Amino acid sequence: MKARNAVIVDGVRCPFARGGRGKLEATRLDEVGALLIRTLLERNPKVKPTMIADIGIGHGANQSDVAGLGNVARLAGLPYETTNFMTNRQCGSSMETAQRIAMAIMLGSYDCGISLGIEKMGRGMRGAGDMSHLNRTNNFNPRLMELNEIQSKMAHDHFEYFSTPIPDFLLKLNIMQSMVQTAQNVVEMFGLTRQEMDAFTVRSQQNLGAAYAAGKYKDEVIPLQVEDPVFDDKGNWLADEKGPMITFDTDESLRANTTMEGLAKLGPVKGIVSHSGQELSITAGNSCPTNSGVSTVLIMAEEMALQLGLNPLTRIVGWAVGGVKQSIMGVGPVVAIKKALKHAGLAAEQIDRVEFNEAFAAQVIPTLKETGISNDKVNVNGGSLGIGHPIGATGARLLLTVSHELRRSGKRYGLATQCIGAGQGIATILENVDAA
Repeated sequence: MKARNAVIVDGVRCPFARGGRGKLEATRLDEVGALLIRTLLERNPKVKPTMIADIGIGHGANQSDVAGLGNVARLAGLPYETTNFMTNRQCGSSMETAQRIAMAIMLGSYDCGISLGIEKMGRGMRGAGDMSHLNRTNNFNPRLMELNEIQSKMAHDHFEYFSTPIPDFLLKLNIMQSMVQTAQNVVEMFGLTRQEMDAFTVRSQQNLGAAYAAGKYKDEVIPLQVEDPVFDDKGNWLADEKGPMITFDTDESLRANTTMEGLAKLGPVKGIVSHSGQELSITAGNSCPTNSGVSTVLIMAEEMALQLGLNPLTRIVGWAVGGVKQSIMGVGPVVAIKKALKHAGLAAEQIDRVEFNEAFAAQVIPTLKETGISNDKVNVNGGSLGIGHPIGATGARLLLTVSHELRRSGKRYGLATQCIGAGQGIATILENVDAA
């Protein structure tokens, strides 16, 4: 059987809100997901509801207030024949669903599907800096600690993907660590400075502000009419108090006036330590915020898109996931990117635009150095340090953003990538259909 081409026809997302205390706190995100699906169909009237065979829902944190997402197709008015599945690859969840839909299309299982990422973060989630609770519950298997020494020896052999070896003090670390701690570990492994990480943050926020001012997100971000949530003086949402309806149209974590001077005033995130005696340099400023939001991408067999007279944005030409030692989770994209480039038959220098999830500035900077990708190709319209990172929604957002940017810029190849908890990375390579 000859594999078919899968293309991204279109995609939309809502503005991303602050998690727990933001503009989406009083809004059901399954309803937002249904709205985005209807918007995709309205923007592409030749795509009929009956053509949507499957909806893949990426959802990472398993929060109870967005449970029951299998009904999103019904909420969107799609027929009962449209199926749903859910995937949890943590931060990479909705990129994973997009890849799975693309695979099904390439193999001829069906012709059209939607990847939808959704996450409501904040309430009920533990702080990222404290993992001690895992030692007091049944969530953590103590046998993992016994395997750590074996895995550490294996890691030496695995590092053909890196030019920088893992220091011994990181190899010996316990397996379970917070995401913030792994960012500090990456700082120490690659010798990063607080100044270069803060400078990356300033660039990201300012690029995002400039992109919004230039109208570059008008085709991607769909304004919502939502209830303005009411909070008490401690930031707790008052669910019984109804706020006014407002228009929510801009990512809530955007801070276009971010400066080096302002970031320098921030102290390190509580709960992290230096395992080699270096200065702590991971702050709230150079880390992504906690967010809520929904993203969608419409994926179709290229031959079907052409038959319908559609003009797809991008063709999916390569993808991969990769694993690294959990203590340096943030550089998981190094392995995933190199595998994806091999799958696509491309070299790093052929990539024209990169949408890299900025979980931490600390993980983007060394990944670019290790893969040979130029910084000026990355997040040219801002990244997650300002857009935000609602775990399950980010992967689809990255694919959406880089697809629109390739069309807008006329460049040919784009890469979407992100790190994933527990020591993983994921990457997808796209080709601008118009530039091919």
